[in-house]
Formats: sequence, C-alpha cells, structure tokens
Amino acid sequence: MLEVNLMEKTIYIRMRNRVQVKPEESLLLKDIAQIIASEDIYEQLAALQVLKVTPKDHIHIVDVMKVIEFITGIYRDHEVQAVGPPQTIIEVIYKKKGMSIPFFILVWFLLFFGAALTIMNFHEDVSMQTVHERLYYIMTGKEVEKPLLFQIPYSIGIGVGMVLFFNHVFKKRLNEEPSPLEVEMFNYQQSLDQYVILHENKESVKHIDDD
Repeated sequence: MLEVNLMEKTIYIRMRNRVQVKPEESLLLKDIAQIIASEDIYEQLAALQVLKVTPKDHIHIVDVMKVIEFITGIYRDHEVQAVGPPQTIIEVIYKKKGMSIPFFILVWFLLFFGAALTIMNFHEDVSMQTVHERLYYIMTGKEVEKPLLFQIPYSIGIGVGMVLFFNHVFKKRLNEEPSPLEVEMFNYQQSLDQYVILHENKESVKHIDDD
C-alpha cells in the first residue's frame, strides 16, 4: 500500500534532445519532456507553460534542474525523478527567404564544374587513361587512344556509384539505411549540440560568478 502511494506521488520526466519551435511560441512541459504521472495531475502537469520564446531567441537551453525546480514549486508533495538527457535544446525556426533563381543557378554551376574538375584531376593523378588503354590492350591485343569499351561503362558507373553512396535520387530514398553523408551530418549535429550546451553552461556560470 505504501509503495502504491509513493508511486502516485512520483513524477517521471524524460527531456527531449531537441525541439523546434516558431518565434513567440509558448512551450508547455509536454513539448520539451515525456511525462509519467498519476492521472489526476497528468493533464495539468503536461499543460504547464515552461518557456515563452521571444523574437530575439535563436537557440535556448532548458536544463532539467530548472524543470524539476519549476515542478516541485507547484507540486510540493510530489517527488520528481528525471531520466535521459539533462538538457533540451530549443531551436527557433524562422521563415526562410525564397532563394533567387540566379543564385541557385550560380551555386549549381559551381558545384557541377567543381565536382567535374575534382574527378578529372583525380583521374590525371592516377593515370586512368593509361590504365584503360593498358586493360584494353590486354583483353583485345589492340592499342587504341580512346578505349571507349571501358571509358563509357566506367563513366556510367561513377554516376550510379554516387547515387548509391548518397542513397537518394532527387528526394526519393533508395532504402532505409542512412548514407555515409547522413551519418556524418548526424555526428556533426551531435557535436554542435554538445558545444551549444557546454557554451550555455559556461555563460550561466559566468553570470553567477559576476553576481
């Protein structure tokens, strides 16, 4: 009976890693954390306003200790236990400006010709032309300057290989496995989140010391 009463008086929260919001949006507790609580207080608990996003905000960090202090200030007879991440990163998403067509074409040409030059320079460094000529001579016994029998399938293979590597054809994903680029972007985002959290904590400590 005592254990049942203790469970009813315990609130469990799990902070979300990252939440995207719009400017001037009000964040409720259910928006930044998963909640387990008794039915009689769950709805009120989930609807508690934790943060009001201001137009000046871009990145905001909500620490679990602040959330626990906030909850216990309202439900003084309840115990709050936190599991999972210690902070939630609040990212404010502003309306993106439309991209101009000339700028898009310029970027497309830079990427296209940059990639083409990179591939050509790589082939020149490893003497790919000589390799193709040598392979053609070994298989046919004839010496030609342009072994198209190898060059055409090889060129097609480069394009197919890039599609398989990035795992996308335009916006369509080929399979559910993440591409190496997506994995690297995920690792970069994780490192960026850690930096933002540590930087925010340093700023908070500095403000406390100044006070």
